[in-house]
Amino acid sequence: MFGVNVTDYDRQVYEEELRDFLPDNIIDVHVHIYKQEMQRHSAADRKGCVNWPHMVAPDLTIEDMKQSYLQMFPGKNVRAVIMGMPSCRLPEVNEYVLGCSKQEGLPALYCTNWDTPADEIRAAMKAGFYGIKPYLNNSPSYIPANEVRIFDFLTHEHLKVMDELGGIVMLHIPRSLRLRDPVNLAQMMEIEEKYPNAKIIIAHIGRAYVPGDIGDAFETLKHTKNMKFDFTANTLTLAMVKCIEAVGTKRLMFGSDMPITKMRMYRICEDNHYVNVVPRGAYGDVSGDPNMKEVDDASHMTTFMYEELRAFKRCAEELKLSREDVCDILCNNTARLFNMKI
Repeated sequence: MFGVNVTDYDRQVYEEELRDFLPDNIIDVHVHIYKQEMQRHSAADRKGCVNWPHMVAPDLTIEDMKQSYLQMFPGKNVRAVIMGMPSCRLPEVNEYVLGCSKQEGLPALYCTNWDTPADEIRAAMKAGFYGIKPYLNNSPSYIPANEVRIFDFLTHEHLKVMDELGGIVMLHIPRSLRLRDPVNLAQMMEIEEKYPNAKIIIAHIGRAYVPGDIGDAFETLKHTKNMKFDFTANTLTLAMVKCIEAVGTKRLMFGSDMPITKMRMYRICEDNHYVNVVPRGAYGDVSGDPNMKEVDDASHMTTFMYEELRAFKRCAEELKLSREDVCDILCNNTARLFNMKI
C-alpha cells in the first residue's frame, strides 16, 4: 500500500494525544527503504527474520516513505535516516539507498554481510554512507539462527573500520533472550570498551518488547559511556523508562522501523512473548505466526507508529521529562549524531 490508509480514529489519536506532544521537527533514525524485487527469498537468506513484517509491507520506496510521513504527521517536518532491508540483495539495495540519500539529502547506512571486505566499507563511507547496518541473517550460513552471536555478523574487522572512521553502527542484537542475554551483554560491553570511536546504536532497545526481555540488563549497561539506543518498533514503556534511567535522555532516539509501523495493530504480552493484535484478514493468513493474533473489532485500532509514540508519551509523563528532553529524543539526539541541520 502506498502511503497510509488514515482512519477517523487515527486522526482522533493524533489530534487528541500526539500533535501537541510531538515537536515540530522529528527525525526518524531507523527506516528501511527497498523495492520488492530486491528481496532474497531462500530460507538461508532470511535466517533469524520473523515472517510478519513481510506480510505487513512488501517494500517501501522513498516516495512511499515521504507520503506516509505527510499523512501520519500533518503539520510536522519529519526526516529520516535510511538504510536497506538486510534480507535484500545487498549490492542492489545499497545502491538504491545511496541514490535516495543523495537525492533527498538524508543520511544513510550501508547494509553489510559478515564477510564484507573492510575496504568495501571504507569505500562506502567515502561515497557518502555514515556507517553500517549489519544483521544476523547475514552471518555465516552454517550457524543456526538461535546460536548467532553479535560478532558472527558484526565482525571485529568491521568494528575496527568504524572505530577508525568514527562510523555509526545500527545493531539489531540476536538471540532468544534478547537484551538480557549474557552473551549479548558481554559482547556489547566488549564493543564499548574496545571501539570507543565507533558510534553504536542498539536498535529496538535490544528487542526488549516485553518486561521479561529486560532482566537486569541495565545494571550492566548503565556503565556505558558511548552506547546509544533507539526505541524503534517498541511499544514497551517500561523499556524506555529503564533505558533513560540507566543512560539518560541524550542517548535514546526515536525510530520507526518503517514500513512495518504502518501496520494497524496494538501489542500485548502472552507467556512472556510479544503478540501483535491485528484486524482479522488484514495481513493474509497469520494463523501459523506466534507473534500475530487477529481480532474482529478494529474500530479503535491505530497504527504501530502511533502506538509506539503513545508508549513514549507515557514514558515522558512517568519520568516527568522536560520539553527539551522530548525534543532531544524525537529529533536533536539524532541530528547531533548524524550532523543534520534542524
